Amino acid sequence: RELTPVAPTLIACGMFTLIGRDGKEYGPVTSEQVRAWMAAGRANLETQAKWSGDDQWRRLGDFPEFGANATVPPVAPPASPVNATGRMAIDPKTYAADLIARARPLEIGYCVSRSWALLKARFWPLVGTTFLLVVVINIINAVPVFGLVASMLLGGVFYGGLYAYYLKQIRGQPAALEDAFSGFSLAFVPLLCASLVSSLLIVAGMLLLILPGIYLVVAYTFAFFLVIDQRLEFWAALEVSRRVITAQWWSVFGLLIVGGFIALLGVIGLGIGVFITLPIYIGALAYAYEDLCRPPRSEPAEPRERGEPGNHLR
Repeated sequence: RELTPVAPTLIACGMFTLIGRDGKEYGPVTSEQVRAWMAAGRANLETQAKWSGDDQWRRLGDFPEFGANATVPPVAPPASPVNATGRMAIDPKTYAADLIARARPLEIGYCVSRSWALLKARFWPLVGTTFLLVVVINIINAVPVFGLVASMLLGGVFYGGLYAYYLKQIRGQPAALEDAFSGFSLAFVPLLCASLVSSLLIVAGMLLLILPGIYLVVAYTFAFFLVIDQRLEFWAALEVSRRVITAQWWSVFGLLIVGGFIALLGVIGLGIGVFITLPIYIGALAYAYEDLCRPPRSEPAEPRERGEPGNHLR
C-alpha cells in the first residue's frame, strides 16, 4: 500500500496514536512509549498507528522507527540512585507499589504459550544451555554434605545467571553461554545472600505449620530475577518479589503448579524430555517476571488474539 508522505516536523515530533484491540485510540505518545508497549507485548508491527497531525493510519511496521529491523528495547523500571556497592538503592515498599499499580492480571496460559514460542524459535541454545546448567548443579548437589550447603549458597547464583540468559533471549538481545554463568561475575554476593536468606526463611516457614513456607516459596520466585536484572540488593529483591507476587499470589502459585506439571511430563518421558519441558517452565517464569516486574508506564488495551503466542494482530 502506498503511504502518504508525512511532514518532517511531524516525524521529528515522534508522537504517535495507536488503536487498541478494543478499537479505542491511545495517545499521543512518544516512540519510546510505543517501543515499551511492543516490548511488553501490548503492540506489534501490525498494530494500526498514525503520527500526530496525520489522518492516515498505518501499520507500526511501516514506520522506520518500528520496522522489522528496528530494535525494541526492554521496558526499564524508573531510575533509582546507586549505592556504594553498585546496587540500586530503593524503598522496597514504594518500588513494589509502583509495579503493582501498573501490572495487569497475570495470565498463566499466555506465559506458557509465549515460552513455547520462544523455545521453538531458540530451541538448541535454550535446551543446550539449560542442560549444561542443570548437569552442573546436580553434580554439585550430589556431593555429600557439601552439596547441601552449596545448594543453599550457590543455587541463587546459578539460577540468577540462567534467568539473565533467558531474559536476553526473550528481549531479543545477544545471548551467549557465558551469560548463563553471569551470576558469578555480575551479582555473586547479592545472589548468594538472597539464596541463603530465602532458603533459611522458607525452612523456618515450613517448620511453622508448613503454610508460611509455601507462601514464601511462591513469594520469592522473582528475587533472583530482580537481583541480576534490576540490580537490587538481596533484601530489597526479596521484599519487592514478595510484595509484587502477594498482589497476585494465587496466579503465580498456579503458574508454578502448571510449570511443575509440564516439567514432570519430561521426567515421565524417560527423563530426557525434561530438558525440553524445563525450558518451557523457566521461560514461563521469565515472562511472568516481565509482566509483573517490568510493566509499561501506560498501555493500550490488549491488541493480541488469544491462543496465538506472539500474535497481537488487531
